[in-house]
Formats: sequence, C-alpha cells, structure tokens
Amino acid sequence: MSLSLFGLFAAGLLATTASPIPAAPVKTLHPEMQQIVAKDAQLEILAEGFRWAEGPVAEPGSGDILFSDVPANKVWRYSEKNGVSLYLSPSGYTALDQQPNLKEGANGLIFNSKQQLVLAQHGDRRLAILEKIATADNKQQPVRKPQYQTLTSHFEQHQFNSPNDVVQHSDQSYFFTDPPYGLKDGDQSAQKQLKFNGVYRLDPQGKVQLISDALSRPNGLALSPDEKWLYVANSDPATAQWWKFAVDGSSEPTLFFDATAAAKTQSGLPDGLKVLPSGHLLATGPGGVWVFSAAGKHLGTIETGVAAANVGLSLDLKYLYITASSYLLRIRLQH
Repeated sequence: MSLSLFGLFAAGLLATTASPIPAAPVKTLHPEMQQIVAKDAQLEILAEGFRWAEGPVAEPGSGDILFSDVPANKVWRYSEKNGVSLYLSPSGYTALDQQPNLKEGANGLIFNSKQQLVLAQHGDRRLAILEKIATADNKQQPVRKPQYQTLTSHFEQHQFNSPNDVVQHSDQSYFFTDPPYGLKDGDQSAQKQLKFNGVYRLDPQGKVQLISDALSRPNGLALSPDEKWLYVANSDPATAQWWKFAVDGSSEPTLFFDATAAAKTQSGLPDGLKVLPSGHLLATGPGGVWVFSAAGKHLGTIETGVAAANVGLSLDLKYLYITASSYLLRIRLQH
C-alpha cells in the first residue's frame, strides 16, 4: 500500500493549494544555531494527509523511518526507495482495554537495546513491544496482524492514563510519560484511575517508580548524552515548559526553559524532543522545532508553519525528521 507523493498527486488525492510549510524555515537567534542547521536549509515534505503524525524513529539496519498516526491507530514506514507504506494496524488500540476510551493508536516509538520496537500505546494504556507480525491468509491478499507484549500497564495497581513517549537508559530501564490524552474528557475521564499525570521509570526487573507527579501534561522526553539528565516537555498552554531531572535523583528538578509566552501567539506546544551527541536539544514547541544549547540557551527555531509534534534523527545524524500535524518533514543538519 504505497502513499508516495507522486502517486497521491497522480491520483488527485493531494490538494494543489499553497503549502503552509515555510520556504525559509530557519530562524537564527544566536550564531551557534549554524552549528546545528544551516541558515538556508530547506524543509522537505516527504508525505502528508495524516490525522496527527507522531513519534518518528529510524529503524536499525534499514534506516527507514517509522512514525505514528495516533488517531488512525496506525504506524507508517517511510523509505527513500518506496515512499510511505502501512506498517502496523492496529498500532496502539487492540481492545485490550475494554473501558470506553478514544481508541487511539501508538504515540512515541523507540527501538530498544535489543532492536525491538517499543510503543507507547494510548488506546491499550501500556508500554508494549512489537513481538511479531503474523500473516493471516486472505482470498485477496495476506493480512498482517501485529502482536504485542506488555512491558507495563499499571502503577500501584492503578491503570496508566495513556503512555505517551518513552526512552531507554543504558542500564536497560525505560523512562516514560503518562498524560491523559488518550482518555475521553482527559483529567475528568471516568476511566482515569490515577489522580496525576506522571513521569516514570520502569526498571529491568519490571518495577515501576514514579519520578514526578508535578507536571500537568508530561509529554516528550530525552536523555542527555551522559545519561545524567532527563529532559521532559510539559505540553500545557498555561505552563509550556521543558524541565530537567537528575536521573540519579540527587537534586530537585529544574526549569530548563519556559515558552509559555510564545505558546500564546504561535501554534504548537513543547512535545517531542531529541538530544544530539553535542548536547544540543531539538525540541518541538510553539512555531516549530526549537534548538537549545545544553545550557538552556534558545539558539533558534526551525519554523514548520503548522503545529510540530515530534522529531527523530536519521541513523547517521545527518537529517532531522519532523512530524508536524498531517505532515512528515525532513531537514538537513550540519553533520
């Protein structure tokens, strides 16, 4: 099932109206920005037409980009050779949770140290590993049925809200966030069993530890290159911020950057983020992808023209992939 841009244009499925994606997206606030992305770098539109694209991640080996369409309950694959094709359906709601919810799919995606795909599944309200994709016979064509293995689904016997994003530490533990976005009515949902929206650690033995219950909408997260710090985005218009947590718990969380004022005038909120080996942060926020130094200085923004949800890096770190509203975008980095 191909969704290459050429094929969609040929089929008349893509509108020919002017694109909202800026022709000159790189806005520089500090010369250090040019170490990350050239001032004349362009955004490429790789695919579009998704309901809400999220969670781009490069597949080990192939380098293909997997990304979620959360409301559609699907994961798509982008390859340089074949364009976009359907990879997983369902991706995050398999009716495991029988209570009423929005039945949304996976959000954040990573490959763990064993090169297994790990999914933050909104609809099933768990972290899960893609165990295998079974193929069932069909008279017309084979039907691919993904099968998942639960990593964790509860904290202190209470079901998670809707796990949103996940990273893995070198000690094999996972850190993940759990806002209420997958629940109908959010914090007021009758199905919400936890009184807070948490940031958690899942240790290699399967024990879940609450890292923080202080953020109103914990969302994207990433580890610093030395793994001493965990950065967490708070996707709340009233407190649109990025926070910094000591992984060993040796100090209190600190505010990394506050973008609340910018969130009042530009579309998008702190959401997904990645950290380069240099320590620079690439974080979706109001207006696009914000670029920060490790010290928390805002160096500039890659403006996307629509709300940016998440980012992923190519295996060679030469490209940044951006999921923004209905688009999968790409821009060349200075590597």
